[in-house]
Amino acid sequence: MAGDTSNDESCTKPLGRCSVFYYGVGHMLNDITSACWFTYLLVFLTDIGLAPSDAAIVMLSGQIADGFTTVFAGELIDRYGHFKIWHGAGSLLVAISFSSVFGGCLPCKIIGSNSSSMQTIGYSFFAAIFNVGWAATQVSHMSMVNCITLNSTSRVVLASCRNAFTMVANLSLYAVAFVVFNINTAGSVIDVENQYRWIAYTSIFIGCCFVGVFHLGTEEPRLKREAHEKGHARISWTYWFNKLLYYQVALVYVLTRLVTNVSQAFLAFYVINDLHMTQSSKALVPAVIYICSFIISILLQEVTWTGQRLKAFYSAGGLLWIISGAAILFLPSSMKAFMYILSIAIGIANALMMVSGISMQSFLVGDDLNGCAFVYGSLSFLDKILCGLALSVLESYQSSTPEVRNCPHSSFHLSVTRYGLGLVPAICALVGVLVTLSMKLPEPTLTPLTDPLLA
Repeated sequence: MAGDTSNDESCTKPLGRCSVFYYGVGHMLNDITSACWFTYLLVFLTDIGLAPSDAAIVMLSGQIADGFTTVFAGELIDRYGHFKIWHGAGSLLVAISFSSVFGGCLPCKIIGSNSSSMQTIGYSFFAAIFNVGWAATQVSHMSMVNCITLNSTSRVVLASCRNAFTMVANLSLYAVAFVVFNINTAGSVIDVENQYRWIAYTSIFIGCCFVGVFHLGTEEPRLKREAHEKGHARISWTYWFNKLLYYQVALVYVLTRLVTNVSQAFLAFYVINDLHMTQSSKALVPAVIYICSFIISILLQEVTWTGQRLKAFYSAGGLLWIISGAAILFLPSSMKAFMYILSIAIGIANALMMVSGISMQSFLVGDDLNGCAFVYGSLSFLDKILCGLALSVLESYQSSTPEVRNCPHSSFHLSVTRYGLGLVPAICALVGVLVTLSMKLPEPTLTPLTDPLLA
């Protein structure tokens, strides 16, 4: 009994700086490849000659594979545990398959056919494999939060640290992309493939280094092992389906991911086609966004979290996105420099929404550890499917929308890109704020981080 009491007390104590750091870097490979996926996949595929509708199919195939894998991975993790095995296997699959997405159509080379149909099938196949590995890594990493500690504030700090390293991953990608785009100019399809091949290989190398740090520094969560050893029953899906908070958190999380993923996918198109900015702006503008997000994510780790503060911070981020989305929708190309100011607002908004949105899942799970992977998996399933459908629909209309560069007498045009980057995220942010304000989040025990990261 005394041993159990000391275990419970240690689990409710706030985490130290090293534990937070080791956990935070565990998603770097996923994050850096995801940044490349959402920022450059559609641009890459259309640049090598695929029709926008075919590019949308490739994107959708990956999202569907990701969505269904999250559900199965979540169920198996809840049954058997072994977070680090799932994380390691998923990371290995990501590293192997990602280079085949951006490294040229391997099935086309094997068969000897470069038809658009063959390219679509080939890229879709490797996109699906990549997303299967990505999903396994994501679900195992996210669900570890609730099994590392029972302290609610520490759980939010872990989510905040992970979001901070997400920004580091994105900045690393855009730094690599900036160098590649300036050194290796694209004059042909082969040049384009070489550009993105270098970006992909470098991203994989950086991400794998951090995966190694995560596995060396992070132990398999003791809380999960103890739950299995004591024979705690796995929580049924219906337990979550009977909770109103589950649906509210699910809706907010999905809307938040729609805001970040849809805007990220159309950002490169927007700065080049709508604002006529230089090619390097495809890396500079996103870099500004993620620098701001990184700074805000670090600052959020110093906050003592309550349910009301989560709602307040999410609402603040949502309102910032609504204002930014309206500005993006009507920004003329003659005022393209203003995009850097908007990037600062978007970066702050993304950090506020992502940290608080992900943390709401921890508040939902609470101490129900034997069902946490299902929560993260099911919510991720909804996120992947809806994001894939949204991007597929928007991208399929790209070909029917005249580009601004073909209208020399007009500095403003309401293109699909503007709707994708401005209107869709703004509407999602608005709905997310309204749902957040209606939530009744449980109040945690207020305990600060043992070693503040800014100390």
